[in-house]
Amino acid sequence: MRIGELARRTGVTPRALRYYEEQGLLTPERRPSGYREYGERDVDAVHGIRTLLAAGLNSAAIAEILPGLPSPGHRRPGPTCPELRAGLAVERARITRRIDELAAARDVLDAIMGAEAPSEVIRAGRPSGR
Repeated sequence: MRIGELARRTGVTPRALRYYEEQGLLTPERRPSGYREYGERDVDAVHGIRTLLAAGLNSAAIAEILPGLPSPGHRRPGPTCPELRAGLAVERARITRRIDELAAARDVLDAIMGAEAPSEVIRAGRPSGR
């Protein structure tokens, strides 16, 4: 399939698909005319890329992770390589830290919105009781 069809099937723009190729996340075949030729495995790869991007991973991390993930229906779910599991654990810890930071920021905003003297909350940098 050509890039337009892959874009339609995955909901990703052709520009994003070219970017994924530049980053080494996709490696389409090339026709003699130079057109990219994608297969079914590329549909799965794009869905995997989108999922990992949504999880907050950057393209460099995805380039390392994606090859170790089994294709849907080919092996049991989840990565089997210990190094890949370790890398995913690091990314998960990073995301958890970011969630904690965002929750703390939300608490500060809640305190500011509910405070009679918002400037005191802002100067303190955190809501009372935390």
